Amino acid sequence: MGRAVSLAACALNQWALDFEGNLERIFRSIDIAKSQGARYRLGPELEICGYGCSDHYYESDTLLHSFQVLAKLLESPATQNIICDVGMPVLHRNVRYNCRVIFLNKKILLIRPKISLANAGNYRELRWFTPWNKARHVEEYFLPRIIQEVTGQETVPFGDAVLATKDTCLGAEICEELWAPNSPHIEMGLDGVEIFTNSSGSHHVLRKAHTRVDLVNSATAKNGGIYILANQKGCDGDRLYYDGCAMISMNGETVAQGSQFSLDDVEVLVATLDLEDVRSYRAEISSRNLAASKVNPYPRIKVNFALSCSDDVAVPTCMPIQWRHHSPEEEISLGPACWLWDYLRRSKQAGFLLPLSGGIDSSATACIVYSMCHQVCLAVKNGNADVLADARKIVNDETYVPEDPREFCKHAAVKAIVGIFSMVTGRTPRFSVFGGSSRENLALQNVQARIRMVLAYLFAQLTLWTRGMPGGLLVLGSANVDESLRGYLTKYDCSSADINPIGGISKTDLKNFIQYCIENFQLTALGSIMSAPPTAELEPLVDGQVAQTDEADMGMTYAELSIYGKLRKIAKAGPYSMFCKLISMWKEICTPREVASKVKHFFRMYSINRHKMTTLTPSYHAENYSPDDNRFDLRPFLYNTTWSWQFRCIDKQFPFDLQVSKLEKKEGVSVVEDVD
Repeated sequence: MGRAVSLAACALNQWALDFEGNLERIFRSIDIAKSQGARYRLGPELEICGYGCSDHYYESDTLLHSFQVLAKLLESPATQNIICDVGMPVLHRNVRYNCRVIFLNKKILLIRPKISLANAGNYRELRWFTPWNKARHVEEYFLPRIIQEVTGQETVPFGDAVLATKDTCLGAEICEELWAPNSPHIEMGLDGVEIFTNSSGSHHVLRKAHTRVDLVNSATAKNGGIYILANQKGCDGDRLYYDGCAMISMNGETVAQGSQFSLDDVEVLVATLDLEDVRSYRAEISSRNLAASKVNPYPRIKVNFALSCSDDVAVPTCMPIQWRHHSPEEEISLGPACWLWDYLRRSKQAGFLLPLSGGIDSSATACIVYSMCHQVCLAVKNGNADVLADARKIVNDETYVPEDPREFCKHAAVKAIVGIFSMVTGRTPRFSVFGGSSRENLALQNVQARIRMVLAYLFAQLTLWTRGMPGGLLVLGSANVDESLRGYLTKYDCSSADINPIGGISKTDLKNFIQYCIENFQLTALGSIMSAPPTAELEPLVDGQVAQTDEADMGMTYAELSIYGKLRKIAKAGPYSMFCKLISMWKEICTPREVASKVKHFFRMYSINRHKMTTLTPSYHAENYSPDDNRFDLRPFLYNTTWSWQFRCIDKQFPFDLQVSKLEKKEGVSVVEDVD
């Protein structure tokens, strides 16, 4: 009858500018899709060149090599009898666009440019691309000769159009367009498009996956239809980890779910669905049908091809499933671990070296390395030949098979440096606990911290040399997102490293993660770390007891820091707005004057230490309040740290005799002395 369509969504571990590797992975995904009966294959955003090319998009070489890869795909027998939808940059009339190139049997059907560009947070697409602002408009695109020689076409359609096959109609969205308030799928659905596709370059953030899933399901809940989402996966050369999660949804329900964290370079999700289910679902939504009768139609590209077979009555179709979300602790265990593995194998280094203090942060980093080893062993056990080959290169043993995570940790050369002491000559500065000044105390702590970093790199470069083995080790950092925000770290100390898997994770989440590791990895030695107060361990013990704790040094708790960070970055709050919000949030625990004092202290410390963000170790991005100065959180690093105007606005809320009293009486508390 021609109603059951088989569609494939792919999650590929592409690497920026790795045209050969990217081509190989695209071919593999097409082979898998065809072997599972798919007639349409969707890949991630900009998959030919890799999403993270950044300013390389300006280079004509990037455009040239992308077309060379496209030519290889077009001329290959592997791409016959399946509609292939791939992503690449295209220059049209001297304007660069982020495009989908959709082709079938050596003919390009449509080049569809991105309409809504991602330009917030980590994304800078407007720096390199221009959005297509001509709604429902198609122009002629003159193909380069390298493509003309393969397709026999001189021009192809370029613009905002949909594909009309012999049995259905497909329309494309690209990543951000799903998140936009005026998503194209709304009007396309009203115009009779039954299958929506979305090729994404969407990165992992803790607790974000459910938002993406909800958006996909809601796209077809009100309007009916089938929605296919493909996404990049892995580390393609920077701080982000793209977390896959390929999915297929129909009429508001998920029917196929891909993995969020995996060491598989290629994952293909195939679903067979009944088009009549879409049509019957839409038939009873009268409001949708009334709107559809007035919609402005899209240009349709006719395709002499069907996504279904004529004798498909007995073909089984997919049923709705319940999406399985990871807990935040599982996300911390898996996401940074997969990111570390990609970085390790692609940097061609021989392992990691971790300066291990024994606190929560460095212990969490060690646990993430252990989780990485666990994932490697699991992948090898499941027959992943790519992971096995990479593991053998890392340990320099062509016969090696990683089976036990603990044993692989030793092979991957994870080392610990414990107990670094101050080395000073001449006049001997003293720690404050021995009568030294605060200046001496800070200098001595910094000396210790920086010696850790120097020794870490010494060990990283020469440890394998002492064993007669080639290569070096990647030094791992272990400063969490809250400490970075406050600047509670020494510049060029042990926080300086090659990469930092926990730099985007809060102290609170890391403690929960440690508890997860105790329970799931049987790492019982971590129990004592959980109960110990967080400390930098840079001051001597007093009577055998820790004299220095992080929260006392910082003048704020880690829980408070997380709140400050979210208000500063996510809520876009300066000192005055933060004060106004916290008066309400903390009314049960703080007086308005105490809130003012806390806010002022945070902004003073934040601004004094902001310069440290310019040298922050590249970290796994996991939180939306990250202070990463590279491109996510763009701020000055030289502030007027008095914040005189801003703090005066806070003070005006209570001329100290009258308005504070009024505010505090409203909260039912007494006036206390200002401690700021």
